[in-house]
Amino acid sequence: MADDLRDSALQYHRFPRPGKLAIQATKPMASQRDLSLAYSPGVAAACEEIERDPLQAAEYTARGNLVAVVSNGTAVLGLGAIGALASKPVMEGKAVLFKKFADVDVFDIEIEERDPDKLIEIIAGLEATFGGINLEDIKAPECFEIERRLRERMKIPVFHDDQHGTAIVAGAALLNGLRVVGKELGDIRLVCNGAGSAALACLDLAVSLGVRRENILVCDRSGVVHTERTDDMDPYKARYAAATEARTLADAIEGADVFFGLSAGGALKPEMVATMADRPLILAMANPIPEIMPEEAKAIRPDAVIATGRSDYPNQVNNVLCFPFIFRGALDCGATTINEEMKLATVKAIADMATTTVPETVAVAYGGQALTFGPDYILPKPFDPRLIDTIPPAVAKAAMDSGVATRPIADLEAYARSLSRLVYRSGNVMEPVFERARQNPLRLLYAEGEDERVLRAMEVCVSQHYAKPVLIGRRKVIEARIEELGLPVRAGVDFELIDARDYPDCSTLASEYHQLMGRRGVHPEAAEKRVRSRSTILASLLLRRGEVDAVIAGPVGTYHEHLDLVLDVIGLREGVSTPAALQLLILERATLFIADPFVNYDPDASQIAEITLLAAEQVRRFGITPRAALVSHSNFGSSDFASAVKMRDALALIRERNPDLVVDGEMQADSALSMGVRGRILPGSLLEGEANLLIMPNLDAANIAFTALKVLGNGVSVGPILLGAAKPVHVLNRTVTARGIANMSAFAVVEAQTHR
Repeated sequence: MADDLRDSALQYHRFPRPGKLAIQATKPMASQRDLSLAYSPGVAAACEEIERDPLQAAEYTARGNLVAVVSNGTAVLGLGAIGALASKPVMEGKAVLFKKFADVDVFDIEIEERDPDKLIEIIAGLEATFGGINLEDIKAPECFEIERRLRERMKIPVFHDDQHGTAIVAGAALLNGLRVVGKELGDIRLVCNGAGSAALACLDLAVSLGVRRENILVCDRSGVVHTERTDDMDPYKARYAAATEARTLADAIEGADVFFGLSAGGALKPEMVATMADRPLILAMANPIPEIMPEEAKAIRPDAVIATGRSDYPNQVNNVLCFPFIFRGALDCGATTINEEMKLATVKAIADMATTTVPETVAVAYGGQALTFGPDYILPKPFDPRLIDTIPPAVAKAAMDSGVATRPIADLEAYARSLSRLVYRSGNVMEPVFERARQNPLRLLYAEGEDERVLRAMEVCVSQHYAKPVLIGRRKVIEARIEELGLPVRAGVDFELIDARDYPDCSTLASEYHQLMGRRGVHPEAAEKRVRSRSTILASLLLRRGEVDAVIAGPVGTYHEHLDLVLDVIGLREGVSTPAALQLLILERATLFIADPFVNYDPDASQIAEITLLAAEQVRRFGITPRAALVSHSNFGSSDFASAVKMRDALALIRERNPDLVVDGEMQADSALSMGVRGRILPGSLLEGEANLLIMPNLDAANIAFTALKVLGNGVSVGPILLGAAKPVHVLNRTVTARGIANMSAFAVVEAQTHR
């Protein structure tokens, strides 16, 4: 691990408070009555109901949404047997993924016990606390026995993700990969390199799907697993021992249709791939370096379909496509186990999803990337919002059909709709933006290149390939600060540096600036001085000229100071009369866009309408369908104060200009954010679901709402996003963090991609 990444990771885990998890109460505790309901004497009522019917624990406690991620730290990915305590950051990370992707609560439980019998006893004793058990990073072959005995003993789902999560996603890739190459499961020859828990689970599921066991060859560090072999064997591996003359991977792979790699980077050589059957399917799943890099395989076999565990290549085999969602479905129907039927239902749901037409919002989020079923798209993207309302219903149905659901779901369609509300509550909204930026990183200029936050954000953009950075600033200052901060970047190699004091085009740019500003009192000498001394002006001129693709201005100085300088040079887009700002706020339970917290003090109805339409356009860049609420102190005509009338008038203008936009108002914030509240006030409201775009009546309301929510909700903000400018330029405020600048950098690149 690079030193800079290591240091950043340590800082991430340590601040602002140690670890990645916290416990939060879900009920108010504001009065003596609240206390009497939560604890003595009121809590006795819930206890009595559960004693009468144990299934009521899911109704009166958190158990129905609570999973234990359990490990003894004997096989931590990439680290080995590091022990229970050292494995805790990994388990906390797994807990975060459960919460972020499927709103499943998790306790991570690290147990310092390597005796399988004792470990089983400890885990089994947790059944009263949890609705499910996710076993993690337990070494083979003990993990097989541990899981088997716990499944037999416990009446809640027990799932070893290292085995079955990998197997489910690999199974979906196998189904779709064979669809692409036109081969049948029962006809293929499959070679697997690796014989650990994940590999054997992948093979078992492949057999369940229809691959013939006699057509499978397994290799490990000792070579082919064959019937005459005695060294380095165990009963689990022996199930796949084959009567064969092959002794090496090179021998086994000749003529194979499918390769499963769950071993080590570089294990599959190009010359081996050359001997595979026509149109081979290669699942090289070792991380972080696959058994063969896709470009190596494609160079020798252009007809191959390739999947890896990496996010920077097509067809990522990622467990996150499975484990949050299979547990979501299992918990919601009260499944007593995760059986084969539920696993196969998950495989089919993932596979079928990749073959369907990708919704416009997903396509937009991934920047027009070819998300059409084929060689480079056999698996859904991990951040596809359809996963949450596709997989859990399939899992729940399979549980009900197989008789293991204790709380059957009567209306699966309504259940799916309820799950869709979890989409974008997770904070995952930025990931498609990052991925899209990586596809085509453009020239992004930072006007305040000497600022520490800008330098740190620039380094992230370089390491993550979001952009090709250009910095304005004094060379010696920037180089000294980079050295002081220990950033692994160099001017002229990783980024371009423009020092206005010796930049050869400054005089030409000053002349262009004078042409723009000469009739506003700026004489030629002043123009020259401004261009050399005001980096925002220089940055804007370079953007106007097309020397760079996007600009980030600020965060030094005042917002309006930078905004005025930018608009003097860049101007507004054709047809736009009102610039504005949009702020994205990522909270634990919601993702909100708020307009306009920085630019327009008291916009009129026409300006409100224009701001709404511009904001909705930007919301779509995130792959989100905008649902706009015109927010006021008034609820649907309850007040006739001027500010309320203004919002009603704006609604009429919006509907006239864009009748397809989901928007309603004027309404109070609770009506906008709660379907229950809004339904009681105006059941016929045209706003569908919870609003995700709040249009405020004035700057005070917008700024107060944004800043209060950010602090109280511990939110992550992205922005301000400048609306209406003729070119991709964004002005940041003084409180922005390095992370905020990195987020806006990726967004600015994505916006610039659509302007080319």
